[in-house]
Amino acid sequence: MVAAVDVIGYSDEMTTRTLCIGRFRFPLLLAALVVGAALDFVTACTGHATESPAAAEGWTATNTVEPEILARELVSTTSSDRPVVVYTGPAFLYKVGHIPGAVEHGPASDPQKLEALKAWAQSLPRSTNLVVYCGCCPLDVCPNLQPSYAALRAMGFTRLRALMLRSNFGQDWATKGFPVER
Repeated sequence: MVAAVDVIGYSDEMTTRTLCIGRFRFPLLLAALVVGAALDFVTACTGHATESPAAAEGWTATNTVEPEILARELVSTTSSDRPVVVYTGPAFLYKVGHIPGAVEHGPASDPQKLEALKAWAQSLPRSTNLVVYCGCCPLDVCPNLQPSYAALRAMGFTRLRALMLRSNFGQDWATKGFPVER
C-alpha cells in the first residue's frame, strides 16, 4: 500500500489535506496526532527488561498496594493521611484518564523526567504517604515504575508504595469501576 497526500476539498478560505492509505482517507492533522501518540507510547513503554521489575525490586505486601485497597484509601482516609498519588508514565495516557488527584511527572524511563520527579519530591516530608504508578503496559516490562520507586526510596521516603497494575491502567483500574479523572 502506498500513502499519498491528496487535496480533496476546496473552499474560499482553506484547503483540506488528507492522508490516503489505500481507499481510506484521514485528515492529515488527525493522522499526525495518531502517529505522534503512537511514537510517544513506543518511546515510553518499550521495556526490554531481562528480569521482571517486580522480581528485581522485590515487591512485597509492605511496599506495594493493590488497586482495590488504594481505591478504598482514596475515599476513606482523612485528608492529612490520604495517599499522594504520583503518575510516572506517558503524558498522553495521563490525559486519557488517571487516578483522581494524581500528580503527573511523565515517564520515569526518561532521565529528565526522573530528575524532575526527584526535584518535586525534595520538599515533601519523608513520612508522606506516597503511591507511584504507571500502568502503560504489563508490570513485568514497564520501564517507568521501578525507576520512579527506586529514586523516591533512595530519597528516604518511608511510606512509599507501588501500585500493582499487572496488565495496564485500563484493565486493572478503569474497567473495574475505580474512579478515573480525565
